[in-house]
Amino acid sequence: MESHSTEILLRWIVLIPLLGAAVNGLLNRKLPRQVAGLLACTTVGISFALSIVVFLRLLGMEAEHRFLTDTVATWIGYGNLSVDLGFAIDPLNAVMALVVTGIGFLIHVYSLGYMAHDQGFQRFFAYLNLFIFSMMTLVLGENLLMLFVGWEGVGLCSYLLISFWFNDEANAAAGKKAFIVNRIGDFGFLIGMFLIGATLLPHLQGGEGLFSFQTLQHHTDLLAPVATVICLLLFVGATGKSAQIPLYIWLPDAMAGPTPVSALIHAATMVTAGVYMIARMNFLFVMSDTAMLVVAIVGAATAIFASSIALVQNDIKKVLAYSTVSQLGYMMLACGVGAFGVGIFHVMTHAFFKALLFLGSGSVIHAMSDEQDMRVMGGLKNKLPITYWTFLIGTLAIAGVFPAAGFFSKDEILWKAWSSGHHILWGVGFLAAGMTAFYMMRLVAMTFYGQNRASAEVKSHIHESPATMTIPLIVLAGLALVGGWIGWPHFLGGGAWFEAWLEPVFSGGHAAHGAVVHSAGEAHVAHDVAMEWTLAGASLAWGILGLGVGWFIYTKKLATADSFKKFAGGFPHRVLLNKYYVDEGYEAAFIRPGFRLSKTVLWKVIDAGVIDGLLVNGAALVVAVVGSVLRIFQNGMVRFYAWSFTIGVTVFILYLSFSG
Repeated sequence: MESHSTEILLRWIVLIPLLGAAVNGLLNRKLPRQVAGLLACTTVGISFALSIVVFLRLLGMEAEHRFLTDTVATWIGYGNLSVDLGFAIDPLNAVMALVVTGIGFLIHVYSLGYMAHDQGFQRFFAYLNLFIFSMMTLVLGENLLMLFVGWEGVGLCSYLLISFWFNDEANAAAGKKAFIVNRIGDFGFLIGMFLIGATLLPHLQGGEGLFSFQTLQHHTDLLAPVATVICLLLFVGATGKSAQIPLYIWLPDAMAGPTPVSALIHAATMVTAGVYMIARMNFLFVMSDTAMLVVAIVGAATAIFASSIALVQNDIKKVLAYSTVSQLGYMMLACGVGAFGVGIFHVMTHAFFKALLFLGSGSVIHAMSDEQDMRVMGGLKNKLPITYWTFLIGTLAIAGVFPAAGFFSKDEILWKAWSSGHHILWGVGFLAAGMTAFYMMRLVAMTFYGQNRASAEVKSHIHESPATMTIPLIVLAGLALVGGWIGWPHFLGGGAWFEAWLEPVFSGGHAAHGAVVHSAGEAHVAHDVAMEWTLAGASLAWGILGLGVGWFIYTKKLATADSFKKFAGGFPHRVLLNKYYVDEGYEAAFIRPGFRLSKTVLWKVIDAGVIDGLLVNGAALVVAVVGSVLRIFQNGMVRFYAWSFTIGVTVFILYLSFSG
């Protein structure tokens, strides 16, 4: 009975935020602001509390039996095709559920202060709740099709939230860009699912769910011949959601939305969906060395590519946006070298420090009267003390400084890359880590140190944010500082508890691939402890060096930064500032030709010529001609009708006479 009562909580973890979205969305401005905000926060808070209850239930179970499922109904049932509408939880998505609802709750609370005076207050919270509902559907879905429903849901919500201030053309364009780019990735995801269905369906017995993760794992032998193709197609979807090369271009533009949206998308929800999907499908990915190598290479390339762009950006949120792209590359690198658990570990620690950094940037923007350009900031350390100290903790965490959370997950990713034999990929990740430390300290120095460069009017309004904004910052700062300790590695005397917690989820896939599986509490891989100490020390020193150089240049030697702008005629700086002109390249290669194609061929030929001309206007012409002919015989003249009747009778009599 206890188990069943726990299982049924899964549906409510998902559905309660939907209830909040429905009430706020339907009543909208009829609902007082305080009620709308309280309702939205409460529903996500309840979902978080239920996630804790389910997590504790799993924690009390034996490691190999940590799995609960809640089947609501049969969604599709025809012959041997069966797909359930249901939810399931195991150690992997238990972590994701806690991260999504926990961080989501803090962002909801923060939004009470940040969006307090916005006209679309109720609508904003309806969208936030809908986002949490979609993400929890993705995370807790019992099968791949349910995951895809949530996958599409977060895509829709990202469009609604990024373009929330839709009266601004840039915001509306950013929302459309996110939606369209993600649809490109989703096309690959769909084809991958179709291939899975076509491969498995003929072999399934009655009662086996076609896309159930358990069914897929049970029939990996049938999927083995097409595993590489399926994995690469699924990875195309992941490059869209998790902003990897070449579909990363939507994420920096997503900064057009309100800052809480940036934190929600970048930290805890949408962008981690691709990493989660690959981790969830680990049993299939490990069957293809090609797919794994592609994931690792793309992840490493994305990490260093985005880091280089972040070095010179001047918009505080754009720096953090490219930082997110880079950190997602780290997660993909971990998955690509087979360290799925470490990738999820970085998902969690990244959620802590990146939510902190984005919400901290929102506090700065709030204080600076909506200014986002770091070149007109400075000197905010003493005026925004809570924001400054919490932001500094987030910076140390993302730079991988011991003992902050980022040190443990980033160092473990680099070690896994090295120990798996991918030394070049380790080098790329190592270089990106130093760049990350540098550009984050550059951000801190330009924002909080030196003299304030804003106008006198802006200076007069600078003040610390209200408690609804600073309390979430303090909580997240604590998590960014100590949240990584649950993954304290063996070589430092820890038990690598986080990896042991996830081990039952990934052990089956590794075993199928012939990898060594270790029990919890033992060293997870036989390795040279001295080498791990060396690499960890080098990584820590590299991060501290990056922070030190960034602080020195942007507080003491600004002329050095100016000299880089002039180096080689300013070309390197222009290239980085303009993001390698990738958007311009896409514009020239795809968007403008696509526009011309739609305007000339699709519109003039197909729409205007075939559809309007032939089908619509042609049908009208046929009706007109037929009507004109019929009007000849329906003229209202009695004498014409009489003669017509006489001729008809005559013809009929003649026919009868000669036919006999």
